[in-house]
Amino acid sequence: MLDRLAAKEQRRRPSDDDLLDRAAELSARYLDGRANPSSVRWVENQQHRWGSCTPDHGTIRISTRLRGMPSWVVDYVIMHELVHLLVPSHGPQFWALVEHYPKAERARGFLEGFSTAASGSAEEY
Repeated sequence: MLDRLAAKEQRRRPSDDDLLDRAAELSARYLDGRANPSSVRWVENQQHRWGSCTPDHGTIRISTRLRGMPSWVVDYVIMHELVHLLVPSHGPQFWALVEHYPKAERARGFLEGFSTAASGSAEEY
């Protein structure tokens, strides 16, 4: 039972290495492996964004505020940032690629609801 609880906690609070592995899986599944980040890591300094990306360096940062949220929500934020490696802006091409993730709309709704409940205003992804 302790092993099962530890495995569940690991899924809820993945390490930086786990985030990078997950990004590779999402890229392979939904972006034909075209988005290849050099790093994906948790950061504590993002209070108004869920994630950020520096396409020139291939780095993705995920806010620690996402720790403990459902894995499909974390996957959405990773997917959002992966797409920024391919399309820097939030234009139609960007959103079309994000929509390849089947729970994109649901995850956006979850994050918007969470943000509204927590602060009374929506946040950026």
